[in-house]
Amino acid sequence: QVQLVESGGGLVQPGGSLRLSCAASGSTFSFWRMGWYRQAPGKQRELVASISQSGDINQADSVKGRFTISSDNAKNAVYLQMNNLEAEDTAVYYCNARGWDNSDDWGQGTQVTVSS
Repeated sequence: QVQLVESGGGLVQPGGSLRLSCAASGSTFSFWRMGWYRQAPGKQRELVASISQSGDINQADSVKGRFTISSDNAKNAVYLQMNNLEAEDTAVYYCNARGWDNSDDWGQGTQVTVSS
């Protein structure tokens, strides 16, 4: 099992920036992809961006050009740089690790609120 700890959420004004970080520990050899999902009130959890160990990136259309995902394989960490934030980006953001058996491990979530 993989333990995931997120940090970096908070309150920001529209147009502002935040950087989320996620550190993995435990069975870090067991996953091939890390990423970020988000869940807004009353909505389903959705993929924001993911990055594989080989560097392949997948992003939601709604964040392309504004969000950047990166990783540090040596540190078992993944980051999400969020620029030009919009009110619609308000959600709880969850770090995810996808195992080779397609199992998922999740962090506890970090709140991102975009409001003036």
